[in-house]
Amino acid sequence: MKTAIVSDIHSNIEALQECLKRVDEEGVDEIVSLGDIVGYNANPNECLDIIRERNVLSIMGNHDVCAAGLREPIDFNPIARDAILWTRRVLTAENNHFLTVLPDARRVQDRFLMVHGAVTHRDNYIFNEFDARESFELMIEKHPGVNVCFFGHTHRGIIYRLIDGRIEAFEESEDVDVQLDNASLWLVNPGSVGQPRDGDPRASFVTYDDHKKVVSYHRIDYDVPKSSRKVVNAGLPPQLGQRLLLGI
Repeated sequence: MKTAIVSDIHSNIEALQECLKRVDEEGVDEIVSLGDIVGYNANPNECLDIIRERNVLSIMGNHDVCAAGLREPIDFNPIARDAILWTRRVLTAENNHFLTVLPDARRVQDRFLMVHGAVTHRDNYIFNEFDARESFELMIEKHPGVNVCFFGHTHRGIIYRLIDGRIEAFEESEDVDVQLDNASLWLVNPGSVGQPRDGDPRASFVTYDDHKKVVSYHRIDYDVPKSSRKVVNAGLPPQLGQRLLLGI
């Protein structure tokens, strides 16, 4: 089965729509989302409507849980907090409910595991090999039989591999297929649809063919200036619009 994995859409409708055009061209069998559908940008309801209409299998991100009112954003920086409280005010009742019932993680049969931040916890980051080792250890303990986990939260595409006790890291490489093997454990970050932070403003996602065990990265052009203007026009912190232009 071929799956498109998106993450960290963050209310960016322009980026999401362009990614879905490529997804449809790829002929995938399903789409899954690793959380943070909302936050930061100006179109939370429009993004959630698409996710719901297309039956995208989703989990909850740290921005989603706060936007839904299940937790207060006390650990957010002031800019992110302002954006999430704005999002909370504008969400429709239907979209708010959709967020409230999302799980923190999903195991999709024995094909792969979905988490937002890390296997250890939704809010944790995997920034380095030390962080990756903690998640690999929990995969072994809690999810035997699954050797691939997709995670987000950092907004940067990267792959970690555990083989014979050592960890290898592979930076995202556009349009290059990565062959996974069954003897290793894998942590795969698809990057961010709606707010990349690797210096490249283009949206990012991956496709995964679990029959061939191949991951492919895709970088997608979209109307970044339009998304940036909408942030400002909505009354959101203007710094968020600047980040989109710079990809940081």
